[in-house]
This record gives sequence, C-alpha cells and structure tokens, in this order.
Amino acid sequence: MKIVESTPHIEVTDAELFAKTVLMPGDPLRAEYIANTYLKDVVKINSVRNMFAYTGYYKGKKVTVMGSGMGMPSIGIYSYELFNHYGVENIIRIGSCGSYVGEIDVYDVVVATDAYSESTFAKVAYGYEEDVLKPDAILSKKINDCAFKLGYKVVNGRVHSGDVFYRNNGDVMVDVVANHHCDVVEMESFALFANAKYLGKHAACILTVSDSFISHKVTTAAERQTSFNKMMEIALETAISE
Repeated sequence: MKIVESTPHIEVTDAELFAKTVLMPGDPLRAEYIANTYLKDVVKINSVRNMFAYTGYYKGKKVTVMGSGMGMPSIGIYSYELFNHYGVENIIRIGSCGSYVGEIDVYDVVVATDAYSESTFAKVAYGYEEDVLKPDAILSKKINDCAFKLGYKVVNGRVHSGDVFYRNNGDVMVDVVANHHCDVVEMESFALFANAKYLGKHAACILTVSDSFISHKVTTAAERQTSFNKMMEIALETAISE
C-alpha cells in the first residue's frame, strides 16, 4: 500500500490501486464496459463526477481503465494527476475520432503518429511553442506490434486535436487537412502528449473512426460505447506487453 492524499477529481488514497499502465477512453461508460468485458477481479476505484476508474487483471496482469472526459482540459487534469500524483507510467488513450480522408472509414483503427492542435494548452501549461506533439515511440510501436499479432489492421496517421466541436468559421478541410496534413480528428491527444512530455512519462493514442467527413457515415452512441472491440483488445495486449 502506498498512501497518498486524494485529489479534487480522484478519490483514491492508495496509489497502488492504479496499475502502471492506464487505458483512457473518453467515455466513463466505455471504461465500465471494458472492465466488465475483459478484466477479472475488477475493483471500481473512482466514481468522483462519475469519471469511473477500474482496476483488474487481464491475462493475469494488472490493468487500470479510466474515463478521461471530453476535451483537452478534462484529459489534461486526469492524466496529469495519474502521472504526477499516482505514479502511473503509461497512459494509452483509446477513443473515437472522425475521418478527414477517404481512405480511412468508419470502424477503421488509427494509431496516432502525432497530434496537431490550434490549442494553447501546451503553451499555457508548459511554454511549449510546438503545434505538433508526438506520442511515445516505444509505446506506439508496441501498439502496432500487438495489432499485427492479433491480425487486426491499423492505420498510422496524424491526429487533429481540436478545441471546438461545432465550427462555423473557416474551412476545416483547408485549414487542418490541406495545411497540416491531418487524417482524423478528436479532442484529447495533444494535451495527453504535452503532459507526458513535461512529466517524463509515456503516452500513446489508438482511435476507432466513428464518423467520416467524406462518406458521411456515422455510428450511434451505443455503438461507440460498446462496439470498438478491436481497439480495446489491441490496447489491452499492449498494456500487458513487456
């Protein structure tokens, strides 16, 4: 047992309740689904603000899965506290994204090579001037290796981490796709990568396409919550890989 104070957002007072690797979907109900579907001897360790966290065992190895909420401010808080306060070493974001390009369609699995953002998150937090941040190379390679071993096809591409969901100013397909060569869009990875860089930790991101700007296909909320199993299995295998 490693006693720590709880934070305003996480009620855990024993840091050892967290595994060294945490899988972070945005939706806490997706965290619940993963825990109930894949983990054994599961314990619910956080419910503050209904941001559920569970620790259990996958193939005999300890894994934690915890929701991050939507957007960079939310994942920025939770990932910082996990890294800095609870001693977590690795966070793998497992989320949904929209596709900007025709060759990436609904239900395709995407491993982030880097994340572009217009956000000021990294500059305000740490003075970073870059608008592109990278995940941990070793952790990302493990994700690709585990996908290959499972026989699951993945695409590696640049993620656009946006601060704005409803946008009526400018042309995103020009501003982001043409000018910054982004393949998919979500709202969290850039902040996660910034925190990991600053704190000397390891972060990566694997996404499933929930909708397409090109084909205009969409998935339902229920499908996003429970049907992205390939991504989940790849992340779990990565979490227990040596």
